[in-house]
Parts: sequence; structure tokens; C-alpha cells
Amino acid sequence: MKSVHRRRAYAAVAAGAGLSMVLAACGGNDDNAGSDNTTSSADCAAYEQYGDLSGKTVTVYTSIVSPEDQPQIDSYKPFEECTGATISYEGSKEFEAQLLVRLEAGSPPDIAYIPQPGLLKTIVEDYPDQIVPASEGTVTNIDKYYAEAWKGYGSVDGTFYAGPVGANVKSFVWYSPKAFAENGYEIPKTWDELIALSDQIVADHGAEGAKPWCAGIGSGDATGWPATDWLEDMVLRTAGGDVYDQWITNDVKFNDPQIAEALGKVGDILKNPDYVNGGLGDVSSIAATTFQDGGLPIVTSGLCYMHRQASFYAANWPEGTDVSENGDVFAFYFPGLTEDDRPILGGGEFAAAFSDRPEVAAFQAFLASPEWSNAKAKATPAGGWVSSNSELDPANLVSPIDQLSAELLGDTTQTFRFDASDLMPAAVGAGSFWTEMTNWIANDKSDQDVLDAIQASWP
Repeated sequence: MKSVHRRRAYAAVAAGAGLSMVLAACGGNDDNAGSDNTTSSADCAAYEQYGDLSGKTVTVYTSIVSPEDQPQIDSYKPFEECTGATISYEGSKEFEAQLLVRLEAGSPPDIAYIPQPGLLKTIVEDYPDQIVPASEGTVTNIDKYYAEAWKGYGSVDGTFYAGPVGANVKSFVWYSPKAFAENGYEIPKTWDELIALSDQIVADHGAEGAKPWCAGIGSGDATGWPATDWLEDMVLRTAGGDVYDQWITNDVKFNDPQIAEALGKVGDILKNPDYVNGGLGDVSSIAATTFQDGGLPIVTSGLCYMHRQASFYAANWPEGTDVSENGDVFAFYFPGLTEDDRPILGGGEFAAAFSDRPEVAAFQAFLASPEWSNAKAKATPAGGWVSSNSELDPANLVSPIDQLSAELLGDTTQTFRFDASDLMPAAVGAGSFWTEMTNWIANDKSDQDVLDAIQASWP
């Protein structure tokens, strides 16, 4: 599970974006932007389905803490104003541990944001009498507005419990549009085109010390997770979604030839001294470089041209960086083997209920609705958040990278897969997978030895 790096990503977004909040009216009237008065022009028609909830309180518990919790709190205003309910929000840096403590004590919150499907599975297995299946309204909204895979990630043993409340796209390559334009480089649409572009950059700029790629997998106790994302993205591309699903459950082993093929392709980039690590060092420097610093040479030194990292990396660029299609940096889709092969690797959080009271069922359904997704977008005017709800209006997202993410996530026909290590047993997903991928980079451990070691650690 990657709760460690996900919390750090939230912190990076807060620090990089300097979040200032705008309360969202029920009807999304922009005249209220910057004002605390959101009720005067509220259109509550979409909320009539929830009934009159005056005097009712719903408690919400998440890992999202101040100051990045404010957009969450503000996004609930339309529901409160239109139903009369009160939403009591609490965030904690010790969320994962404390949620289990509360469940053990029999005093859970009404709603909790679960950051990994693996944790949801643990809760269902260990506290089956505490968690309740998703409300009818939640089921309806998920079936209507989300790609099918999302429902599966919020389900355990065929029972649907939790709908997604946020999402991120990991299948991105960051680059400098200006540098590409100056050199006549085009966005690659296939894996072969990506490798050809890398070779062209070596030919054009290798003598200057520039490299096609820069990377960093350092993350304190969670060092190695960015390298696992590389492999996960590549398994989706070379082996496909079905094999990916079997890999997560260990029906396809880590040392299976299909996984080995994917790791070999990752190595074609990350362990190629001609390709990495632009502006930072040799191949081994990837392990010593933090993930926050991994892409910075694109804008600080010009010695790197591409950096594969998730949408949340937008917050890590230096203050004043123009993150846009024609700006200092932007991102393109990490291409598949063919133009038609466009799988998406991503992550997200899920809203699980621990009470079946009507007001709790209604609020859980609201979190799965287009009304909430758009209210949340408007309550995050500095960017850094996106939903996979197909009815999220991209115009409500101010960040171009968030808009691009929403476009990709909103395609309900796509092959979407959740971060594999977040779905694997913790001994692997947050253990050997991280450490062995670090050894692969830092100590040049062989592909086979790395995959054998990870497989040997499977519980």
C-alpha cells in the first residue's frame, strides 16, 4: 500500500498550490466565488432526492489534513444547505491506524475515505459487522457515471461497499513543450515512437550531457514506489489487463515470463546509461534522488527531456512554472504498444459507510454524484484534484493537467487499472516490491533475481 507516498503527494499539492478556497453554490453559480454566502443562488433540485435531513449529522474521517482538507469541507456545503444536514469532518495523519482502532472499539465514523482497496478488504474481513454495503443511491451513481473497474475496486468478494471520491492518473510523461518545439520533437503515440524519440535526443544532445530521461525513486521509508509504478504501467501495456489482474492475486507470479518481459522494457529506459539520469547522475543516482526532485532538471538545467510521473507531480514544479500545453512543462499520455492500446494506471480514494442511517446513505450517494464532483472541483480553485466521474465538467478544473486527467478518466470504455502494489499484500506491495526495485536500480541487481526475491516474499 502506498499510503505514505499518497499523503506526501497531498502535502506536495498543498505546498505547491497554496490552496485558497472558494465555496461552491449548489447550482455552481460563479457569482459566489470568493464569498462565504453560497445559499442565495442555490439550486437544490438535484438534492430533493435526499429528502429533508434537518438536524441530522454525518461524520467523515479521512487522511486529508489541514490545509488541504478545506476543499473537502467546502465541497459539502451544497449538500448541507440543500438538505439541512451537518457534515462533521475530521482528518488525521494517523488515519489508517486510528480507523482500525475505532473499528475495534466499536465507534467508527459514519463515512471514511479509504485510500487503498487493500485496506478496504482488510476492514471487510476483520470488521464485517461494522462496514455496510454501499447505499442504493451510491450504486446507481457508480453504475451510471464511472468506468466499470472503479466499482470492482470498491468491492470485496462481490459486494460493493465504497465509491471513488478522488482519482489520479499515473500514466503520464512530463516534458517541456518549449524544448520539444525548439527541437522539432513530436509527442510519441506508441512505445516504439517513445524509444525512437529517446534515441534522437541522445543523438542531438548527448554530447552536451543532456539525457532523454530523468527519474527519482527516493521517498524515505517508502523509497522504491515510483519504480513499481513504472513496472505496473508496463505490465498493462505488454501483458494486458487480464494478466495484470492475475498478477495482483499471485495467480501470475512475479517471476513469470510476462512480468519479466515488462521489467525488461522498463530497464530499456531506467537502466540505460545513455538515457538516464539527465542532470542528476548515472543510473544509480535514480535511487538517491527523491521523487519530488526527479523531474526538476527539465526546467532547472535543461539536461533532461522526459520524466514519467503521476498527475499529482504538477505541484512539484518550482513556483512560477507555467504548467500548460504550451508552457514550461506539461504531460503526455505514456504510450502503449500501439496507438489503439491506451490503458490507464491510476489511484484514488473510496468512501465507505459504517452506518445505514438514511442521512449517511444519502451523503455517500452524494459523494458519487456529478453534483459533488463539480462542487469539489470548484472548491479547489488552485487545482490538484480530479474525479473519474464522467459528468465532471472540465471547465470547473482550473489546472490543464487536471483537465487532461479528467478527459482520460472520464472515458468509461477505457482499460483502467488501480495501482497494483496498493492491491497486493502489504509484505509485497509496501515491502519487497519497493525494496527490490530499489536494489534493481541502486545495486544493479538482475531482473531475474529481483523478481525471484519479490515472489519469494509473497505471504
